[in-house]
Amino acid sequence: QVQLVESGGGLVQAGGSLRLSCAASGRSRSTYTMGWFRQAPGKEREFVSAITWSGNTYYIHYADSVKGRFTMSRDNVKDMVYLQMNSLKPEDTAVYFCAAARYGNYGYHDEKEYNYWGQGTQVTVSS
Repeated sequence: QVQLVESGGGLVQAGGSLRLSCAASGRSRSTYTMGWFRQAPGKEREFVSAITWSGNTYYIHYADSVKGRFTMSRDNVKDMVYLQMNSLKPEDTAVYFCAAARYGNYGYHDEKEYNYWGQGTQVTVSS
């Protein structure tokens, strides 16, 4: 069992920045794939970013919509995952979810691959 809790959401103006945090507890392992997803009102949940483990190396992946603006990182000592969001746009407005997968090296972009989910944190970007 893994529990995930997101924090750091809020209201910012377009062009501003936010850093989201995800605290993990329970029976998590450093080899788990960690991901960020988001869901805006009336839209489907979409992939944002993920960190996978392969060959004793972490790999970071981003959706095209956030590439170059968002940075995902992981702190295994603190059992924390972060999403630094820069140059925010109104279309980034959504509830952001942290997720963990026991195996997700290939399906990191697919929400079905994730076993554990946080409750979400609201990010609102004003124009």
